[in-house]
Amino acid sequence: MLTVLGFAMIATFLVLIMTKKMSPIASLVLIPALFCVAVGQGAKLGDYVIEGVGTLAPTAAMLMFAIVYFGVMIDVGLFDPIVRAILRFCKADPMRIVVGTALLAAIVSLDGDGSTTFMITVSAMYPLYKRLKMSLVVMTCVAATANGVMNTLPWGGPTARAATALKVDAADIFVPMIPALAVGLLAVILLAFVLGRRERKRLGTLTLDEALVTEPETVLVGAGGGDRLTKAPRGTGTGNGTGTGGAGAGGADIAEGDDEEQEFKGLDPDRPTLRPKLYWFNAGLTVALLAAMILELMPIPVLFLIGAALALTVNFPRMPDQRARIAAHADNVLNVSGMVFAAAVFTGVLTGTGMVEHMADWLVGAIPDAMGPHMAVVTGVLSLPLTYFMSNDGFYFGVLPVLAEAGAAHGVSHLEIARASIAGQPLHMSSPLVPAVYVLVGMAKVEFGDHTRFTVKWAVLTSLVVLCAGVLFGII
Repeated sequence: MLTVLGFAMIATFLVLIMTKKMSPIASLVLIPALFCVAVGQGAKLGDYVIEGVGTLAPTAAMLMFAIVYFGVMIDVGLFDPIVRAILRFCKADPMRIVVGTALLAAIVSLDGDGSTTFMITVSAMYPLYKRLKMSLVVMTCVAATANGVMNTLPWGGPTARAATALKVDAADIFVPMIPALAVGLLAVILLAFVLGRRERKRLGTLTLDEALVTEPETVLVGAGGGDRLTKAPRGTGTGNGTGTGGAGAGGADIAEGDDEEQEFKGLDPDRPTLRPKLYWFNAGLTVALLAAMILELMPIPVLFLIGAALALTVNFPRMPDQRARIAAHADNVLNVSGMVFAAAVFTGVLTGTGMVEHMADWLVGAIPDAMGPHMAVVTGVLSLPLTYFMSNDGFYFGVLPVLAEAGAAHGVSHLEIARASIAGQPLHMSSPLVPAVYVLVGMAKVEFGDHTRFTVKWAVLTSLVVLCAGVLFGII
């Protein structure tokens, strides 16, 4: 009974958000509450929610301070060189822009944090998508899928969880999987190329002047996503490249280089928050922060808390400036942290009522005995739905050991099971239980249901490419 209700609860939630009958935050709270009552455990709802909130509170704290920290780093210009390089490659070509989105997301994903990746990627690419009237769900799809492939880095989370759960070395899982993951990343770039060609065909091949000379639109001026609004034409200049446009995180700026070549700059190069004299301090602080995360010197929420405090104090020593930077990023902080705590209700009820355990037992029990020698492949296939409908902790610590023992009985090593278990991460990054995805859709101003409908099929395909590559290379 709990198995059926668990799947029904998940299906109800997905249908409601994809059909836009309810907002994600309302669905994450109300649907599990109703199903908790339906299974006769309504009296324990409060306990389940508090337990779920306690479990996800460190994640919420990490995201809150990570948004502030990386928001400040974007404000002061730390990532401007990377962004300019990607945007020079993109020009005004929709195909190049989508491929550039995949490349930027993959590069920034090296830090192992999804929220960081999405903040930087959206801040850089959103103005281009808006200016050229490109589909924003294409941007969220490509960014999430690229980050999902890169999320398998040993410090990204899933690989470390698999290593801990099965008592194997994380390097023994990840290093042999590098060829398969490289194929997965190439698949994402190919996907970006295909989707970009589709956008180019829909919009036509544009020159920069054509992209600029359009009707006025409201764009953001200043960095950080919210200082003030102004009505500005997308292009008021002539062909010499002196037109003006919206600036900051929400607008594109046009500049004239030495060779009088126009180019988009997604972040205003003249914004007042820039701190060029502190560039190397900010770069060093960020490298030190990421190194401390990888070495696990302190809990990640504590590291980001300290990092955010240092970044604000050094870059903006005046209290009014600090308050302005915090206020500029308050919307993202509130939206994401609120969504995390709402997701705590969903995960708390799923776990507390025993639905997750029953669902996992049913799936494992449904595997025919004849599939025993192929448990690694079975694990890879199951990782797609299970890491989508469960948290990584639930899958890797609850389900994976059971699958590993079933495989061991047929001579399948724990390492093969562990490697196969990370194949579903491209899909996992678009799960409604992943807090970072709400950073992505929130900053991109995309409905979560629209993102889900568009992305899931491509993310599933990418995950299967990783799994098949692992099998073909003899890794799995």
